Amino acid sequence: MGGGNKDKLSTESYKGVRDLYPRDMFVQNYIFEVMRETAESFGFEEYSASILEPSDLYEAKTGEEIVAEQTYTFKDRGGRSVTLRPEMTPTVARMVASCRRDLAFPLRWYSIPNIFRYERPQRGRLREHWQLNVDLFGLDSTEADIEVISLAHKIMRNFGAHEEQFNIHINSKRLIDRIFGHFSLSEDEIRSVSKLIDKRNKMPSDEFSIKLKDVLGDKSEVADTLMAIVGENKVENLPESIQDSDELREVEKIMKGLGKLGISNTVFDFSIVRGFDYYTGVIFEIFDTGGENNRSLFGGGRYDDLMKVFGESRVPAVGFGMGDVTMRDFLTTYGLLPAYAPNVDLYLCTLDHEVEGAAQELGARLRESGVNVAIDFSGRRVGDQIKVANKKGIPFALFFGKNEMKSKTLKIKNLKSGKEADVKESDVAEFIRQEYA
Repeated sequence: MGGGNKDKLSTESYKGVRDLYPRDMFVQNYIFEVMRETAESFGFEEYSASILEPSDLYEAKTGEEIVAEQTYTFKDRGGRSVTLRPEMTPTVARMVASCRRDLAFPLRWYSIPNIFRYERPQRGRLREHWQLNVDLFGLDSTEADIEVISLAHKIMRNFGAHEEQFNIHINSKRLIDRIFGHFSLSEDEIRSVSKLIDKRNKMPSDEFSIKLKDVLGDKSEVADTLMAIVGENKVENLPESIQDSDELREVEKIMKGLGKLGISNTVFDFSIVRGFDYYTGVIFEIFDTGGENNRSLFGGGRYDDLMKVFGESRVPAVGFGMGDVTMRDFLTTYGLLPAYAPNVDLYLCTLDHEVEGAAQELGARLRESGVNVAIDFSGRRVGDQIKVANKKGIPFALFFGKNEMKSKTLKIKNLKSGKEADVKESDVAEFIRQEYA
């Protein structure tokens, strides 16, 4: 490259993605650890797949227009249309369909993939993020819905969230269909009303009412009834024929089942219409209840018909996706992130260049005893080496020079408390363990 500024590459990352430095990875790994341990405590097994999928996998589910506008899609060198996965559910459905006869149902699977969507970056939404996907295949009963929702609740609790900091909003695609069918809405009206209801919490009630009446035209009485149903979330606002319906009883049964598990922060919410064309039964979203980050965190539901795009018969399935970006915002808002702790226990400060080889050998022996060691070969003054250790957050420093090499006695210091001790090499690991305790 030439010497002019115009030839210099930018140090900025691609718009909408993140560079994860060690302290960021500490948080990321913590989030993944809680997700992974909680999912496995419910008997879920981890799976994975490539980030590349044939584009027709998403076109079959969402249509060519959405794939073209909201995904990273390109032609490979063989002329095949390839997409960076925008979600994981089509992939896991493909995997299950391809090996269906060899699998032992019910399946409890989870993964934490990174996914890509071309959209405007904003708080809680980037072009690349990681997402916990939890899916339970092969169970048609409400017990499966209860288990998956209780798993979502347990993850929140394992992150340290209190019940009053989040709510679980529950609705049903079957119930929504029943309501729309009662009012004899056309497919176009259903689509428009659903999109409007999905934005209900982002607009004043008056604006929502006006737009709802615009969509329904001369069906003003229907608009008023839907406004009451969505705005007040009261069962008594439903048409009488629906108040005693199987669809409503199913939702009530799930909420009652969650209550028996001690989960009381549930809300029956008719305005939850996420993934209207995708879900087939109960749908739910977890909402932050605080003022600073009052928003939907993640959600999921039942999708029993997805296998049909692969020519397979119906397989009941229920699951959810939890993104790392919204969870990180939630944990930051409530001060629930752990304090940074590096994975290095000991910074070995070399006092002379002549001992560097011996320091390598000492570091190797200490690692064998279970101590994570970083060695400073810079030749800088010991004070400067300690500054580096402090900047990195490393808790202990060990000083090694010619005298220590001869005497076999090592000086170790707790950089937080200032405590120093002369110890034998064999006692270093025990000293660190006692100080940590």
